Amino acid sequence: MMDSVTRFAMAQREIGLALGEPPTSKGYPPSSLTLLPQLMERAGKEEGKGSITAFFTILVEGDDMNDPIADQSRSILDGHIVLSRELTDFGIYPTIHILNSASRVMNDIITAEHFEAARKFRRLYTLLKENEVLIRIGAYVAGNDVELDEAISKKKDMEAFLSQGSSYISVYEESVNRLIELMGNN
Repeated sequence: MMDSVTRFAMAQREIGLALGEPPTSKGYPPSSLTLLPQLMERAGKEEGKGSITAFFTILVEGDDMNDPIADQSRSILDGHIVLSRELTDFGIYPTIHILNSASRVMNDIITAEHFEAARKFRRLYTLLKENEVLIRIGAYVAGNDVELDEAISKKKDMEAFLSQGSSYISVYEESVNRLIELMGNN
């Protein structure tokens, strides 16, 4: 049972510094970073049984995704679900920041149609986020960018797709079909 990778690393930082190890990035001694792969790889899959072996939580200060513990963990783990305070402010739950979240195995386990819909969704959502200020102040003129126009036209539906009520249970197949449908029509 594990509380947080960050707390584990902080405890190891205290031990390492007490033993005289030199501090490196953000005061973490080398032992803090070298113990993470050993810890995370212990949760490896037993042959022929299961696919998700562990969920590790990593706390970062001030949403700094370049924190040494977060950075090292991303290099080890196959998937990353990044939660966002910003989405909480907008009332979007679950607060999964899809642009910062990733899966190394996604391409191996989904259909080509699902992959293309997810890729397009990320692209359109990125365009919305990059141009959010221009859109809000009315500085963007429709017709200048066909792809951004499509993103703007689908913005409400995309945000609805990302949100769900706390008591709603999402069925995987329904979600995939909804995503493909949403990204298929211009």
